[in-house]
Amino acid sequence: MTTTSAPAVLVEGLHKRYGDKRAVDGLDLRVEHGEIVAVLGPNGAGKTTTVETLEGFRRADAGHVRVLGEDPAHGDRRWRSRLGVVLQDNHDMAEATVREIVHHVAGFYPAPRDPEAVIDAVGLREKRSARTRALSGGQRRRLDVALGVVGDPELLFLDEPTTGFDPQARHEFWGLVKGLRDEGTTILLTTHYLEEAEHLADRVVVVADGRVVAQGAPDTLGGRRARRARVRWTEDGTPREEATDTPTALVARLTSRLAGSDGEVAGLQVLRPTLEDVYLGLIDAAHDAAGTTHEETPR
Repeated sequence: MTTTSAPAVLVEGLHKRYGDKRAVDGLDLRVEHGEIVAVLGPNGAGKTTTVETLEGFRRADAGHVRVLGEDPAHGDRRWRSRLGVVLQDNHDMAEATVREIVHHVAGFYPAPRDPEAVIDAVGLREKRSARTRALSGGQRRRLDVALGVVGDPELLFLDEPTTGFDPQARHEFWGLVKGLRDEGTTILLTTHYLEEAEHLADRVVVVADGRVVAQGAPDTLGGRRARRARVRWTEDGTPREEATDTPTALVARLTSRLAGSDGEVAGLQVLRPTLEDVYLGLIDAAHDAAGTTHEETPR
């Protein structure tokens, strides 16, 4: 892991417009070395523009941006070799095989990972000799991920990395990402899968209307841990519900009073706010403040 005190990513007051449209409006972001940060937000929130600015694909109109100590707008080839990028839509060489492409891309980096090990890690072992035009959508996405990690980057950008993955492949990929983090790789992830953010991220950043509206660990974001739990049960055939700060105590009282011969309370459930509940509340509040609406519901 890098020992420098400077963060891997530092953004202060980022602004970007496209004509009359304000895409990013004074956004601040800090990512420490060795951290996985998930950036969440509805379509049009400014996530993509922000990440593309960090990658050096777009120039900021105003603000201070540093990635691995450099201004991305002036990053040279050596700086770029320290980054890995997995784009949401990646073009590839249709007639080349998986093995050929991964080995080819590995050759651009000074100290790449073993291409064969990377192919195995993304679940393409059986497809290593297949031409990319013959791959399914999910398999092509896995190839995109392989190309992003084969250079053994210090900082990895993952844009919707598991789109097209089945549940098993998604969990296998999560294991790969955690392994990269454990080896010291810094990872900036954008995703619509809140389960993915909750499973992977050390910290979640929520963006709306071009600004960061909340950030924190997945289990504390937006005061999630402090929010009241809801306890549901059935009594005399009637569904009941109570909000409480002490769900364990309430369950104990219900069990003492209502438990049947099997020791169970009919219909008993303890419900805590999910990351999706918190996320949607934050986005709604941000849009209410800005006088806008959103159409996207995270998956």
